[in-house]
Amino acid sequence: MKRTLFAIIAGLAVLAQSALAQQNTKNAEVSIKFYDRTMYYPGNAEENPVYVHVTVSNRGPETLRFKLADDRMFSIDFVAFNIKNTRLPETQTLRRKRTTNHTVYFREIALESGEEYSFVENLKDYLTITDPSIYYVELKFYPELYKNKGGAMSSNRLSLEVRPSPAAAAATIIPVRTETAAMLQPEQISPDKVIEQTIIARQRGLWDQYFLYMDLEQMLKRDPARSRRYNIVGADERAEMLRTFRADLMQTRIDSDIVALPERFEIETTTYNQTEGTVQVLEWFKNPTYYEVKRYTYSVRQRDGIWQIYDYTVDNVRTE
Repeated sequence: MKRTLFAIIAGLAVLAQSALAQQNTKNAEVSIKFYDRTMYYPGNAEENPVYVHVTVSNRGPETLRFKLADDRMFSIDFVAFNIKNTRLPETQTLRRKRTTNHTVYFREIALESGEEYSFVENLKDYLTITDPSIYYVELKFYPELYKNKGGAMSSNRLSLEVRPSPAAAAATIIPVRTETAAMLQPEQISPDKVIEQTIIARQRGLWDQYFLYMDLEQMLKRDPARSRRYNIVGADERAEMLRTFRADLMQTRIDSDIVALPERFEIETTTYNQTEGTVQVLEWFKNPTYYEVKRYTYSVRQRDGIWQIYDYTVDNVRTE
């Protein structure tokens, strides 16, 4: 009888604590976004991390109080599903920590109305990513720590693209179509993919494909003299200037760097947010007795879901 009474009291205490936690966080909001977004690959958490910026906000009029563990694995969870709705498994490290008896150190955080608290975590410390795919990620935040999950808060959802691990020859096998410009339509692909397809199109002499993701107007206006003239003429003359500019690029009469023909290339880094991005590429140009290695930094921006190249810089790296 005493055991039963004790169990009832303990259960009521847990329910009361959970209700209190839910009441305390009813005006709280947790949100996530990628931190310093780049290209993501399967595997090692240290060599290719997926850093996520986590923010807890107080949207109510009263003080928001919650516990935050020094080891964030006792305060948050990442949940991710692939396009087949298969959930990603937890890492062994996460599982081991949560099943081992040890003291969890934490701080009590108090946020006044309108205040926020943020931190950054590596998603790969929580989830095992072994395959390239599109994943849908959200975060669970536990204001009373992991062992008391009754008042868990859910974040917004992110789309995480994990690409196949890069290889030296990977870029050479990307299919590039040979249709005419009338048949080609730009696709909603990532900035690095835009650059890959553009360079491969140049290698194969497929000019319609080469110009598919290029903002010709902005490329033309990189030259101050051309830009001044373009801005003062009428619509018909502007269209003619663009046609001439395209023809001159194809004949390598102007801006030879952008239409230079690399024998091979390797994408180094890709960084982008919702609207702007840069892609750095090493490109090898063959001379009679040596190779020139140059680093191209392509500037891209998104319009209606399509990434376009609008600027670039070139740096000489070395000879081989």
